This record gives sequence, C-alpha cells and structure tokens, in this order.
Amino acid sequence: MSRRGLDAIVVGAGLVGAAAALGLARIGLRVAIVEAAQPRAWRDDAPSDLRVFAISPASSDLLAELGVWPAVVAARAAPYRRMHVWDAAAPDASVTFRSQDVGAPHLGHIVEQSLIQTSLWHAILAEPGIARHCPARVVGIEHTQRGIDVELQDGSRLSATILVGADGSASPLRERLGIVTRGRDYGAQGVVGFIRTARPHEDTAWQRFQPSGPLAVLPFTEARSSIVWTLPDVEAQRVLALDDTDFARELERAFGSRLGTMTPISPRAGFPLRLKLAERYAADRAVLVGDAAHGVHPLAGQGVNLGFQDVTELLQLVRTAHAAGQDIGAPSVLSRYARRRKSDTTMAGYAFDGIERLFGTDAVLPTLLRGPALGLVDKLPPLKRFFVRHASGR
Repeated sequence: MSRRGLDAIVVGAGLVGAAAALGLARIGLRVAIVEAAQPRAWRDDAPSDLRVFAISPASSDLLAELGVWPAVVAARAAPYRRMHVWDAAAPDASVTFRSQDVGAPHLGHIVEQSLIQTSLWHAILAEPGIARHCPARVVGIEHTQRGIDVELQDGSRLSATILVGADGSASPLRERLGIVTRGRDYGAQGVVGFIRTARPHEDTAWQRFQPSGPLAVLPFTEARSSIVWTLPDVEAQRVLALDDTDFARELERAFGSRLGTMTPISPRAGFPLRLKLAERYAADRAVLVGDAAHGVHPLAGQGVNLGFQDVTELLQLVRTAHAAGQDIGAPSVLSRYARRRKSDTTMAGYAFDGIERLFGTDAVLPTLLRGPALGLVDKLPPLKRFFVRHASGR
C-alpha cells in the first residue's frame, strides 16, 4: 500500500513534531505525521503533569499562530513576570529579570507538557491536510528522483518532497539518515514534582545555583510551584526515595528557605540530563527539529523553546519557497534552515553547558567569579534587557 503526492512527512508527534506538522498543513501542504504511540491526553481533573515548560513569548506566538494557545491559557497556564537567580556560595549577589524591563506583561508561562501536546493533537485531528499514521514506526527510508520514500512497519509506503525528523533525543530517524551527535552525559537527573510554599511564589521563576546543580522553583496555578532540581545520579536516586517530610527538609535547605516551608503535594520523578547536538541538521530532503537535533541542559525549563524556534524557522523558509513555486526540499532551502538553527542552538547548548560548569562546582576560582558576574548583570540595564530579549526569543 502506498500513499503518494505528499509534500511533507513528519516523524514524531511530540510538541515540536506536532507543531511542525500543523504549521506545514496551514501553509497549504499535504502532510503525513507518523507517531509510534497515541499521545497521552491531558485532563483538568487528573493530577498535573510533572513535566512542565517555561514557554517563551516567541513560542506562545507560534502556538497562537497555530490556533492552540488560547485553549492552553484557558485550561491551565501560569504566567511569570520575574526571574530571580542567585548563587548558594554568594547569597548577596543575585540578578532579577522583570517583564517591565522590556515593556512586556510577562516573561513567559509555565505549562504542562501534556496540555500543550493534547491541544496540538486535537488541532491535528481537525486538520484535513494531515494524514495520521499512529501507531506506526519507520523501518526504511529511500531517496528517489523526485523526493523521499518512507516505509512503515505495516508495509505501507509514504512518498513526499521533504522528511522532518522530530522523533526525540534517541531519534531512530537521525540514525537512519547517518547523522551523528556530540555532547556529554551530565551524570545527573532533573528531579521534578509539585510543592506548596509557606510564602507566595510572587509569579516569579526562582533559581538557586549550588555545586550539585541548579534548583528551579517555578510558579504554577492554584498557589503551587513546580520544582526542577538537578542532582548527580546517585544523589537524585537517594532524594527520590525519601519520604515527603525528609524530602521537604532537604529541599528547603537547598533553596535557602527563600519561600519558607515547602510541602510536597505530588509524586516525584527523575529524568536523565545530557547535552546532545547533531553534527548536521539537514540531509538530502530531510531536516531535524527539536530534541532530534539538540538536547540541552533544561535550565528553568527553557529547552522546548529551541524546538519551537526550529519550527518557526522551517515554516518561514518553506512558506517562502512554496509561495514562489519552488522546490521546498531543495538544498538551498534546507541548508539555510540547518545553518541558521545549528548556529543558534549550538550557541544556546554550550551557553547552558557553560553555566552548568561555572555554577556546578565548588572550585575556588569559579566560586569567586560567580557572585561578581551575577552582580554585574543586575547592575547593567542594557545587559539585563539583552538576556531577557534573548530568553523571550523575540
């Protein structure tokens, strides 16, 4: 069985893949999306998803363009208006970023992964320009004279002009394209969960750096906060095994009691942290987006924004080529995407990595440098505005 006449095949229906498929269809392209498992549905009466993201204004702009952001905000999204960062080794040195520094109502929103996923999937179900193959897996790729063919596990074949790989950090598609990665395993986990604090979170994303790794406390709805606590693997396993009372005690100590007593109100989970950057973001008639192209340290939940920026860039280039009647899979189009996104995401990946190296140590010299560095950023308004604008993606 074969389906021909497609413009694009998107492999992976996570947040970034779903956004790419929806955006390509809205341009007027014929799209197929291939996903191994039905996305887990979000429900407002179910426990909150432990995985949350700090969605930047640029990312919410993309989701609004795709028609899903109003539903996300109406369901459950917490705006944050400040970000306060300080170092455990230099508690008097800190930096605070405020939305009014750049004339914006907020710096972003804290949103559950599954809520965005469900909103995008519902939009895909309603989009006539998208053919869904789920559950389905890619078992083969073949380049043809006119495009690229994909063979699925059930024996069916799809043929399209371009192939978009959005199948996550492990990305079997990336391997089939012969693209290798570089980076490092941090030997650490991000411990996540929800808490209540004695003092209000003040719509502020708090982040305290310690030698063991950063602890982020992110404002959420109903006076709750989401934590992302980076710890070495062994320490993460120990902390995950604690009862709520002992966990709260260690969490308060790690946070410097900035918000008073902390009460765990959810299960906890840990996920491994790695820096993984693809050597190439494009191959013949194929591109990588999201975690398939880049996995970075999740400082304050920002990583997914890089993936949404991939989608924005890809849509802009494909839209221009399509409107001009050009081949959307031409090397000139895909190489331009790869060049722009590889430059931006590599810089971001190594910037996050550098921050982790600088703050994730108790060596004397880095410790002496950290406090003055934070103080300098806080005292220079142009520098603060630069960081805020960069984080917003605008």
